[in-house]
Amino acid sequence: MVCILLQKHSLLRRVFEIYGSLPQAAKQAVHRQVPILIRTIRSSPDLLGIISDPPADCRDLLMQVLQTLTDGAVPSQDLISSIKNLYSKTKDTEFLFPVMAHLPKDEILSVFPNIVNLPVDKFQVALSRILQGSPQHGPILDPSEILIAIHVIDPEKEGIPLKKVMDACAACFEQRTTFTQQVLAKALNQLVEQIPLPLLFMRTVMQAISAFPALVDFVMEIMSRLVSKQIWKYPKLWVGFLKCAILTKPQSYGVLLQLPAPQLENALNKNPVLKAPLVEHASQPNVRSTLPRYVASLYSYEF
Repeated sequence: MVCILLQKHSLLRRVFEIYGSLPQAAKQAVHRQVPILIRTIRSSPDLLGIISDPPADCRDLLMQVLQTLTDGAVPSQDLISSIKNLYSKTKDTEFLFPVMAHLPKDEILSVFPNIVNLPVDKFQVALSRILQGSPQHGPILDPSEILIAIHVIDPEKEGIPLKKVMDACAACFEQRTTFTQQVLAKALNQLVEQIPLPLLFMRTVMQAISAFPALVDFVMEIMSRLVSKQIWKYPKLWVGFLKCAILTKPQSYGVLLQLPAPQLENALNKNPVLKAPLVEHASQPNVRSTLPRYVASLYSYEF
């Protein structure tokens, strides 16, 4: 078979056309021959045409061809273009894996929601390739940019389950040597300025403080900025803000006392566990002198 195909590349398409109907043993025989054939013909026009517009039911064979073409070699622009055409027709993100390290940042960002929508193990493969990048240009996205790209996904708009976005975040948190305390701080510092605030923002803040307790002072700065942005206007994020306040007490008391009267009252009604320790904190002379009068009235307590 290999000898015939080497002499007549145009017969390649026929192999791809019949592949789906072959019995398993025959498919295995094809897979054994493919590396020899592909390393010899490389990116011939006939092969690039098949990659751009393949027959049905040949995904496994196509994946092997792409992996063979890119194994230890820098893909040609013609090959990259053919694979991008293939992706545009199939929306199968895994076809991009062999050339992912060679795609520009804007193209990676445009397909990032589909990358997040992959099974976690496949997402981790893509993540590794994006972070590694190419020897010529280095990483495509740095770790903080990846976190930001995950958070700005709109699950409803993109048609991606929220759990997929959460799983992508969790996969990043598992790699603490890459997604470090400094990386998280950089990402959160930019995400807090997003309009609207990302849906998972407070969840990530709490994950960050749990993973890196030394971030507590930085998180207090973030929470103070959220007060100025009227976080209570985002009901789901407001719930997360109050959970974070409980998680980070007593450091969070100063932030809670920055809340306007209605929101402070709402916070204490929803979380009675905060009231007594907050009163104690607010009664300290160095704190009491800085508080507005409505704080005292909320506690029925004269500071």
